[in-house]
Amino acid sequence: MNEHHRSTAQRCLHAAYDGSLDFLAIVGALIAAGFEGYTVDYRLGRQTLFLPSGEALELALPKGAAPVAPAFQAEVVEQAVRAAQRKAPGYTYAGFCAAVTGAGCAGYMVSFLGKRVVYFGRTAETHVELFPQ
Repeated sequence: MNEHHRSTAQRCLHAAYDGSLDFLAIVGALIAAGFEGYTVDYRLGRQTLFLPSGEALELALPKGAAPVAPAFQAEVVEQAVRAAQRKAPGYTYAGFCAAVTGAGCAGYMVSFLGKRVVYFGRTAETHVELFPQ
């Protein structure tokens, strides 16, 4: 892991929260830096990014850990994803996080190799989203 990896990851995390980059731009920047994916854990308030070598970089989420509702509501998670994709008026990543944790999403795994995001609940229920084409 080098400084370029660290600075790119940190820049992308902050850009998600300040709205300066959308999901696809963040994915592009992280791929260009050499990452193969990342995981967000809302209960720990952490994002972990992975390199093909097996190295990992852990960053604290700017908003910290969030309470996660007990029941996983895949349809609410999907609605939040659709709002993000269409850049709905008033959309923010912080609002997205609040919506999905309120719907029981404990975190999500982004696979650049698999071109998908797997959202998971406290009971390991999942909702899978393929990257937009």
